[in-house]
Parts: sequence; structure tokens; C-alpha cells
Amino acid sequence: MPRGKRGGRVSALEGGGEEEAPSAAAAVPSAPWAFPQPPEAAAEQVLLRGIFEIGRNSCDVVLSERTLRWRPIQPVRPAGFSNRPKSLKIFLNPQSHKKEATQVYYEKVEPLLKITGIKTDVIITEYEGHALSLLKECELQGFDGIVCVGGDGSASEVAHALLLRAQRNAGMETDNILTPVRAQLPLGLIPAGSTNVLAHSLHGIPHVVTATLHIILGHLQPVDVCTFSATGKLLRFGFSAMFGFGGRTLALAEKHRWMSPNQRRDFAVIKALAQLKPEDCEISFLPFNSSQDLQQRRARGSPKSDCNDRWQMIQGQFLNVSIMAIPCLCSVAPRGLAPNTRLNNGSMALIIARNTSRPEFIKHLKRYASVKNQFNFPFVETYTVEEVKVYPRNKTGGRHPEEEDQPHETVSEESFPWNVDGDLMEAASEVHVKLHPRLISLYGGSLEEMNDSKVTCNCL
Repeated sequence: MPRGKRGGRVSALEGGGEEEAPSAAAAVPSAPWAFPQPPEAAAEQVLLRGIFEIGRNSCDVVLSERTLRWRPIQPVRPAGFSNRPKSLKIFLNPQSHKKEATQVYYEKVEPLLKITGIKTDVIITEYEGHALSLLKECELQGFDGIVCVGGDGSASEVAHALLLRAQRNAGMETDNILTPVRAQLPLGLIPAGSTNVLAHSLHGIPHVVTATLHIILGHLQPVDVCTFSATGKLLRFGFSAMFGFGGRTLALAEKHRWMSPNQRRDFAVIKALAQLKPEDCEISFLPFNSSQDLQQRRARGSPKSDCNDRWQMIQGQFLNVSIMAIPCLCSVAPRGLAPNTRLNNGSMALIIARNTSRPEFIKHLKRYASVKNQFNFPFVETYTVEEVKVYPRNKTGGRHPEEEDQPHETVSEESFPWNVDGDLMEAASEVHVKLHPRLISLYGGSLEEMNDSKVTCNCL
């Protein structure tokens, strides 16, 4: 096959070599592209030069007045691609969004993985928690990474499973983890859900091919992760959470799974707004301190008093509490639910909406879809933190008076609904959220680097 305008097949030639050139009458002008000339040909006039396929090798072929020379081209690994995977274990959730994940994978993702020579082992999950149970015991030796094809819930489940497995492999108790160890394999996210917050925050766009190419090229991005615990026991790992309006909205949506994703989301939001009421809470938080000396002291296990002196506490009636370690970009919030947060800056955004009127709260929600500052309201407070403790003081489980006589299918009476990465988490007591810097690596690029750099061409 030709390798350029003047390329062609030289089937009789194998390996590097030299032959007498044809007569000068057959000479053609030199090629317009610039290749480094072999030293022995530097003194001779080059008549033609190009890339030809000789056997199965691409060769640099030089035709001079006297000789025809060729040598195989040695492939050079592009800088920064040392993490390109050769084998991937893939978890595919066929129930994500409109049940399109299977089609997305086999039509858009698999062909790209095949042409780049990446081996795959595809597992189609059959129920919620299936990936978690499989990743506890399945063989991962020989795989360079894990890929999840699905929505935020699926991606969060796989990330949680990878981190739990890392703790067990390190011989740590998984009920009470103070300093978790990093996940041992990177995770790739193929967006096939309804919101795709994780993939959108990672790539800047929820685009399947973009996500696939980041995996193929081995672009790795370390990402901060939170632990959620109650009464000293680990509940789960996660990237973001909402309590109050955000948690109750998800609880309502989960009760109406028979609806389409968009209908279910809109219905849940409208009903949650109609039943809007605040939670009586006490919130303690540890403000973020970027002091290198303080970070080093904490890493060495400094006395508790070093941190206890910095804890702050607020209490009152709150409509919504958001705790986010990533910017949480999505279609309804193109700037992000937490636009000032980055993927790995060692801090979380704590966003609190105090009690206010329904119209004012709706104005706040609408601002997320605009370019205006969604936090520019007197009832909204924002903090940059390292740890948060949320203690609900009312024991109604977040239930509205209109629901007291109705069966509650999702959330029990004495528990409060949390939305953790699109998954419903129930907690009956104080929840402690702690950030752990760069705990997992995801396949993706840095948004800051992509925004600041000029457009370049990267070849596979």
C-alpha cells in the first residue's frame, strides 16, 4: 500500500539494502517532504525519496543517481503515551439511560479498541451491585485498566469497588478506613447515562469517542475521592453528594423507575419542589488549608488538636447541602454544580442553601443553567473544605407531611436520603465526609491543560 503521494509497494526488496539506480533518463524531481538523509547519501543528488511498504515493514526509501537505498522505519513512542493499555476489563450496564449502553459500546467503542490492538474482556452486568460483587473476587492480573460503560451510578459503583479491593489487598479493614490506599488500576468512563456528570467533569464533554481516545492513548488523570462514613463505619467511596432537596429528588425518582429517564427526572424535581421543606441540621466542617507544612503534619499523623482548633460549626434550617470533590459538569449545569472545584486540588466545595421561599430557591436552581453566578443569593453560602459532618436533628427521615400516610418504598422512616454520584444512600445518623487527594486515576486529560494549550495533532 502506498504511504504518501509518491509511495508504493517494493515487493521484491526485504530489509535494508542497496541496488543500482536506473538511468538518469528515469530520474524524477526530489520529494517535497524533508526526511533526514542517510550519511552515505548526503554527497549524492537525491532524485526521489518516500515511505514505501517493503514486505510488511514501512521503509524510508531513497533513490539517488547511483543507488536505491532503503531502511525500516523504527516506530517512536509519542511522548506522554507510556500508559497506553494493552488489555482492559470492561463492565457494561445494559440498563443505563434508555438502555443504549450496549449499542454505544459495540458501535462506537469496540471498533476503536480493535484497530488499536487492545484486548478486552466484556462483562455485561445484570443487576445493581453486580459489578461491585464481581470486582471483589475476579482476576485482574494481566489487565492494564478497568472501563465502565454506563451512567454516573455505574461509574461510581465500579470506582467504589476498585477502592474497596485496594484496601483489602493492602490488608486494611474496610469498615473503618482512616487513610485509604490508592486504587491499583486506572478507571475509564464511557458516558452512556442520562447525566454523565463524572465523564463530563473529566473530559469537559460527555462524548463517547473522546472518552475512548483518552483510554486508547493512556492519558491518566489523578482524581480526589471522598469517604462517606457513619458511626465510624465506611458507607462508601464517592466523588459528590447532595443532602436535602437533592437527596429527596433522587429518592422520588427511584420510586418511578418505570418512567423514561427525562420524565422521571422532571417529575421528581417538580414534586420535590412542591413538597419543599428544610432540614434542621448541624453542619461541622474543616476549612481547606493549602499550607504545605500543615499538609505534611497531617500526613504524618499530627495531634488531633491541630485540626480540632480549625473546625467550624453552623446550624439551622437548610434546603440543600452539596459536598463536591469534582466540578460536576452536566447538561443542566454547563459551568458545573461546583464550578470553583477541580478534579485534584485537595479540597471539596461545601454549598449550603438555607431556608427561603420556594420562588427564591427556584431562581437559585435556574441560575445553574445560565452564565450568572448561582451563588449570588443571601441564603446561599459556599466554603472550601477538607472534611464535613452533617448531623440531621429532626427524625422524620426527610418525609413531607403529605407523605406520612403513604407507603414509602425507597427511604425508611428513620433514615435520610443522600444522592451520592447519582446513587441513593440512606443514613440514619451523622454522616462524615472526608476528602482523600488523588486516590484514583481516571483515563482523561486535564481541563486546564486542554483549555490553555494550542490545538495540536496527536497520532495513534
